[in-house]
Amino acid sequence: MPKLDAITFKQLRAIRAVAEQGTLSAAAEAVGLTPPAIHTQLRILEENLQCRLVDRGGALGARLTAEGQAVLDAQFTIQNALEGCMQKVRALRAGQSGVVVLGVVSTGKYFAPGLVAMLQQHYPDIDVVLRVGNRDMIVRALQQQSIDLAIMGRPPRAPKVMLEQIGSHPHVMIAAPDHRLAGKTNISPEELLAETFIAREDGSGTRILMIRYLDRIGDGTTYRYIEMGTNETIKQAVIAGLGIAMISQHTVTEELKSGRLVTIEPEGLPIERKWYLLRREDLAVTPAIATVHQFISDLQGSFLPTL
Repeated sequence: MPKLDAITFKQLRAIRAVAEQGTLSAAAEAVGLTPPAIHTQLRILEENLQCRLVDRGGALGARLTAEGQAVLDAQFTIQNALEGCMQKVRALRAGQSGVVVLGVVSTGKYFAPGLVAMLQQHYPDIDVVLRVGNRDMIVRALQQQSIDLAIMGRPPRAPKVMLEQIGSHPHVMIAAPDHRLAGKTNISPEELLAETFIAREDGSGTRILMIRYLDRIGDGTTYRYIEMGTNETIKQAVIAGLGIAMISQHTVTEELKSGRLVTIEPEGLPIERKWYLLRREDLAVTPAIATVHQFISDLQGSFLPTL
């Protein structure tokens, strides 16, 4: 019975050379062997497959039998597969191919899909997997090493990360255009704290920022807030007049441009924060991760929404 593991690349190269050159001597010269060596490779292959692969001699020289042609077809398939493999290996080593998991806090969902589309356009063989969640979820994903890179505002204390500032991240207070504080200057803390605030869920970076701001200006004064789970719900609630909200400016760019929402600016607002690109210090950085990291870094925040 033929043994698959007994077939070697030398044997396959020999039969290909014979098919291309037409004689054993010419085939031997083409692959840098002697005619007896070519003959030996063919003989061993024929003995293993238990059939004649080459008709030797005659006016037409050495010709492949039907069985020999089947082996040659397999050689072409193997050669193409190996060439494709080598191209993939080179791409992986050069950072042109691979899988990168990018985690983005919920606020970033307004620009992250466009960023991923840019990455796919420049590096079509890098599969960038986008994961969006609130700050707690992204920090937990970093801790569990289920994401490679993250874009967020306030970096976590744990795990230890390498970070790079990639752009400004202003936070504003929004209201409906007909709100009593819209267009008002010199808004006092008392006037602001009398309002109802629409807040994100516990664990959201935006909620943490809002609570810290209101506690600072209120110096212990209580205030009322309604919790809602998404930025879209918050925006609709503010437009409907249910209250006002602190929110990332990048989430309300279109609404501010169209006039469906306005900003109000009591003392201390807007709050200028920063966007960071980060990864765990102990992450084993693959070439693909390094490529995606460098691409995002080089953009210098140009992918962020602007008014």
